[in-house]
Amino acid sequence: MRVMIISTDYGPFLRTLYNPNPSLLGRLLGRKSALQGASYKQQLDTRNDTLFAGSDFYSRNFVALGHEAAEFHVNNGALQSAWLRERGQQVGPRPAVASPLRSPIEPSNIDLEEIIVSQAREMKPDIILNQAVSEVESRVLERLKPYCRLIVGQIASPYPENEPYTAYDLMISSLPNFVNYYRKRGLAAEPNLLGFEPGVLEEVKVAERDVSLSFVGSITSDHGSRYDLVDRLVRATDIQIWGRLVSVPSSSPIMKRYRGEAWGRGMFGVLGRSKITVNQHIDIAENYANNMRLFEATGMGALLITDWKDNIADLFEPGKEVVCYKSVDECIELIDYYSRHEAERAAIAAAGQRRTLQSHSYAQVVADQVRIFEHYLAAKAA
Repeated sequence: MRVMIISTDYGPFLRTLYNPNPSLLGRLLGRKSALQGASYKQQLDTRNDTLFAGSDFYSRNFVALGHEAAEFHVNNGALQSAWLRERGQQVGPRPAVASPLRSPIEPSNIDLEEIIVSQAREMKPDIILNQAVSEVESRVLERLKPYCRLIVGQIASPYPENEPYTAYDLMISSLPNFVNYYRKRGLAAEPNLLGFEPGVLEEVKVAERDVSLSFVGSITSDHGSRYDLVDRLVRATDIQIWGRLVSVPSSSPIMKRYRGEAWGRGMFGVLGRSKITVNQHIDIAENYANNMRLFEATGMGALLITDWKDNIADLFEPGKEVVCYKSVDECIELIDYYSRHEAERAAIAAAGQRRTLQSHSYAQVVADQVRIFEHYLAAKAA
């Protein structure tokens, strides 16, 4: 199989990657960073080396299984421009049509949609796996259909507004309620879990667990009760906080424990340094356990204290591999207990890490995708 993976990157991450310490003079002159002028491969390797947002974990595991795969970060204007430049191609400015696909770095006004079409035309993939359902719309994907056999959307984030899903042959999601939602809409949909890449343990070496308690994640309007949880934890524990804080006022006591955003290597490093880390799911998960932190935290060997969900026992054994709370008060009690019982904490954390490495690796996630894709390819051919 030949797989084209479409994804987008978080704007602040891209701005930091390309201009980690931009000088005022450089900004005034519009000077590009050295990375913006580098080759496509150099830029892609630099981006993947950060281990941010799945890095190349999908493509490397497709290749390990004997398939061809490439990831295209389609809102990265500098990276996509390098792809064009090396082929002697050009595209015009971004069209007037309203589109959620925009580059947060320079060049920011090129036609990113046209580049995706060119990339699909060149690669001629069997599968287009769109992990940017909210940014790369069916309107764009319809233009890719002549160059592929199957278009698949992967989503576990809030549904995009006004997306008709007309271009898709299949939707996959790690959220059972999303699978049910798409099936009710008349779309083919299959479950596919998230995972952890074991190679991260070799990439991110941690000397000691010097963070007794951490929270790593976002607090936004999509996380309705998370602010209340973290606010209570700040008042009752010695928790330290990393992440994207959008819905937190500057006067909040949360800010006194805030250590900044943590992406990729930095995020894995924090989890690797943490004895205990707290997780709470986004509202759209409803009663289902599903987020990257489940696997990232356990994969890095921290004790995960996570909110109880109906299907958590399908992923981990509660009380043996992870610890679950049903209320903020219970969460605080569990933190206190395992902070005082180091041997029990370490035993559960080690068991959780073994479970993730054995059952929730990207190799297994991608192998499941291969099985699903082969089935739908065969059905479409028939």
